[in-house]
Amino acid sequence: MSLTPNVYDAEPIPDAARAEIDRMLQSGDLFRYTAPQDAPVALLEREFAALMGSRYALAVSSCSAALFLSLKALGLPRDARVLIPAFTFAAVPSSVVHADCIPILCDVAENYRIDMADFEAKLDGVQAVLISHMRGHTSDMDAVMALCDARGLPVIEDAAHSLGTTWSGRNIGTIGRVGCFSFQSYKLVNAGEGGILITDDPDLVARAVIMSGAYEHNWSKHSPTQDDALTTAFGTWQNRLPLYNLRMNNLSAAIIRPQLAEIPRRVTDGRANHDHVAARLSDCQWLHVPAKLPQEERAPDSIQFNLVGLTDDETRAFATAAAARGVKVQVFGMSADNARAFWNWRFLPQAPGDLAGTRAMLMRACDTRLPARLTRPELDGIADALIAAAHDVMGEERRAYGT
Repeated sequence: MSLTPNVYDAEPIPDAARAEIDRMLQSGDLFRYTAPQDAPVALLEREFAALMGSRYALAVSSCSAALFLSLKALGLPRDARVLIPAFTFAAVPSSVVHADCIPILCDVAENYRIDMADFEAKLDGVQAVLISHMRGHTSDMDAVMALCDARGLPVIEDAAHSLGTTWSGRNIGTIGRVGCFSFQSYKLVNAGEGGILITDDPDLVARAVIMSGAYEHNWSKHSPTQDDALTTAFGTWQNRLPLYNLRMNNLSAAIIRPQLAEIPRRVTDGRANHDHVAARLSDCQWLHVPAKLPQEERAPDSIQFNLVGLTDDETRAFATAAAARGVKVQVFGMSADNARAFWNWRFLPQAPGDLAGTRAMLMRACDTRLPARLTRPELDGIADALIAAAHDVMGEERRAYGT
């Protein structure tokens, strides 16, 4: 009998968080700057930077806040043009607009990664690049960085879906000037909400720290060891930047910190789950899972696949048939008001253009969650339901003749 599990529940918060949470509830010590040093948020920043191999980390209220602060910390002028992939979540162009910049969209191919020809064609008119590793799919970062470095363009990595992913052995989020991660409930590490940025640039992180809400001299609690470059940068920017108050609180940090040790296991299990279901789906002629790039080792908690040879009506019928079998499938371009379909971003200050490749991909690209906690029978239940849904729609004649 096929099993169709609840794929939306997160893993339990580790027991190690409870004692610290109880302590804070007793003391009311929730504000990151109450303690003179070693507050839970400060410890999280130190531990996350070490985990990623970065010099600095700044924990904030969301990944959107991290993206916004990264753009502001770059000192971009008002109406600076920031190139982003057309396949991403609405929060990404929103962070660009929030930073008083203009999102410029580049096309994305059927494998969910940047169309490098369109990317290169649009580079000369922009002041920064924000690479969104959407759903954990890594674009060709060697080509991206070569093109951007040649033009002196700073690169921000939106790694909300890519904690644990590597590119040629390097952690995603450490390749560009700054990397941003999410701790929202559907991400690898769950705090309900929360985000963090990492960088090796002391001036950039000093600006971001102050703008995150380090009023007066609270920035001094971000440097537990002697760091002359960081201290100088803090002194330079004191009182010269607005305070946006996007801080993380200690309760969120206490929930996140014990989960950091769980990341390797969640990455290993999530990758195995994805690859097992991908292999099962590859046996169906109407379902195609694009291959990863050779340099990429992913950390997926969902699977994306394209419908092959289906009409619009058949695509809708497939999603309905899968739901009837207990598996929710999101077709990015056909879910009403989907926040990942660029034509729904009506807040953009500049029209995005046709973006034919992205549009075609979104109309057949499907998304199904595969949390790392799922068992093999549950994974087979999901794969069985998806394959059966395709057969339900396409029928025996279509299956026999491929018409």
